[in-house]
Amino acid sequence: MNGDAWERRERARGGGAPEDDDTRPRQERARGGGAPEDGVGRHDPVVTGIGAVTPLGLSAVETWEGLLAGRSGIGPIESFDASDLAVRIAGEVRGFDGEAVLGPKRYRRSARFSQLAVAAAREAVRDAALEPGLIADRTGVVVNAAVAGEPETERNVRAMIEGGPRELSPYFVPSTILNMAACEVAIDLGAHGPVSASALACASGTAALLEARRLILSGEADAVIAGGTDAGISRSMFAGLALMGPLSERNDEPSLASRPFDADRDGFVFGEGAVVMVVESSRHARERGARVYGTVAGGALTADAFHISAPERSGVHAARAIELALRSAGATPADLDYICAHGTGTRANDTAETRAIRLALGEHADRVPASSPKSMVGHLIGAAGALSVMVCLLAIRDGIVPPTTNLHTPDPECDLDYVPLTARRTPVSLAAANAFGFGGQNCVVVVRAIDRS
Repeated sequence: MNGDAWERRERARGGGAPEDDDTRPRQERARGGGAPEDGVGRHDPVVTGIGAVTPLGLSAVETWEGLLAGRSGIGPIESFDASDLAVRIAGEVRGFDGEAVLGPKRYRRSARFSQLAVAAAREAVRDAALEPGLIADRTGVVVNAAVAGEPETERNVRAMIEGGPRELSPYFVPSTILNMAACEVAIDLGAHGPVSASALACASGTAALLEARRLILSGEADAVIAGGTDAGISRSMFAGLALMGPLSERNDEPSLASRPFDADRDGFVFGEGAVVMVVESSRHARERGARVYGTVAGGALTADAFHISAPERSGVHAARAIELALRSAGATPADLDYICAHGTGTRANDTAETRAIRLALGEHADRVPASSPKSMVGHLIGAAGALSVMVCLLAIRDGIVPPTTNLHTPDPECDLDYVPLTARRTPVSLAAANAFGFGGQNCVVVVRAIDRS
């Protein structure tokens, strides 16, 4: 559905009142799911919809299928000429038409990271069957990013240098600032509740889910459209990161470049994308008969306070984030069934994360499968953590966890069960999503299955 069609549908619906009770069973049957169980607290945050635009596909369904199949979305850079750069591969979103999504006018005023977020948010809302009339004063939006509109900034600065100030786009400033993805989503959907955005580097997407949880538990919102987005693939970004050294330089074999926890890893692969979810109080979801993926049961933030890019080697502060997240969910290490690992494919990050998991879980660390979707999509930066939460929720739903592809020769220092090469069937009731960002920002989100016994 393009932008104009979406707006026409909203006008036609007139923002009506929530459905009457007698329509809810029909909705439940159509969606093939049930309302939250009575065992869930009245205000517990539950996820009812998921949307994604990633290097593996333009929907959450395509992305999940690609992850389970172990398919790579990494390839040569197509969005600009990278022939003179040291790194020429990325996890690009291919086939995405922002103008078709938003319509010509809104497309011209928005940056790509916002366009991806709007597309993912629309899918999440459709998946949640959250009718436009239910999105109003008590619906919030939290969509975080890290590099935000950097490619648009690069293009505009180049245009000004080459042609003078009049060559700048009049939308340059408002389209590129960090909060604009959240604001564009709110404008698109008509959400008048709390709208916010923040940057926690690679932990931005997970932090959005924690903020959504807080808004619901505090009673400030009934529903929050939350997630992460980023589209920072540009010449300056790749030139700068290449000088720092964290990127893989396997330009001739892009599908093999992202190798988390493998002894032959040589860095991460930069990517782009957006993952957005509908998070609601269980009361709100129950009243409208929504299908539920799971609860946002807990989470925590800590800081290494160590270095602007390198993790603290012992993993002690990342371990504390895992411990606090489990504690906030009322869980113990023995309750944990799966970890969606940060797993970037850099030497320092993978070994530090392994140490952190061991410190946090103790002897249970050897019994918990963990895997990294970055092996297939690359590092989606601001969207990476939200993708990890999505993976945890779908693992709960389907009883299967995606693999860490390219893990042929495990690093002896990364000696946990990192689910090498192929997806694994296993029951999952409690899962954790790890995210550790530049600057030492650690964020862990714990999700739990709905008890339907």
